[in-house]
Amino acid sequence: MKKLFFTFAWLFLATGAILTSVATYILVDDLGVQDLINFIKQKKSPATIVDTNSLGDQSQIQGASTVLETDDSRGVIVANFLERYKSPMQPYDYYGAEIVKIADKYGIDFRLLPAIAMQESGLCKNTNPDAPGNCLGFGIHKAGTLDFDNYLAGFDRAARELKERYIDLGLDTPEKIMTKYTPSSNGSWAESVKQWMAEMRYDDRAKGKVLKVDENVLELAR
Repeated sequence: MKKLFFTFAWLFLATGAILTSVATYILVDDLGVQDLINFIKQKKSPATIVDTNSLGDQSQIQGASTVLETDDSRGVIVANFLERYKSPMQPYDYYGAEIVKIADKYGIDFRLLPAIAMQESGLCKNTNPDAPGNCLGFGIHKAGTLDFDNYLAGFDRAARELKERYIDLGLDTPEKIMTKYTPSSNGSWAESVKQWMAEMRYDDRAKGKVLKVDENVLELAR
């Protein structure tokens, strides 16, 4: 009886293995090897999105999660921001990546420079005629106008000055930076910069308007 049981068990397992092999052969023959690989890849779970924990009750808003994934998507976020507002800084991918490099060079949040540029010149669309390379309104005052050979040179100089003369001295939020950068503002400057920074956090214009907070400009520094 035991011998008969093992005989049937072996036949069952052997039949299953043969059927599985045949099914795999048919699938590969029908799809092709590369298609089968793509089919398997599609079964992988999507990239994890990092939730923000710094928004208090606002974090309960549906979809209130950052677009900063496990890989470095910061350059894409800045490029999207430039394209959304039709900045003359093109190609967008190039300038997005370069602005992130400048932010990393000085250890500041990558969103700060494009946010100030958006507030000061509409991302270089409305620069001072005497300083077409100065997108951040930096060094433009009664004593003279500071200009640069190109957009990135202006971003680099502004980043260095912001780090050394503002952030390192404790002016580490848009509200605090405003008191020195543009002290005559009634507060609208900081509100706008916060909105642009929030927009880049979520890569979403509408969420930027609703979820803006007084961002610490070292939060996403690397």
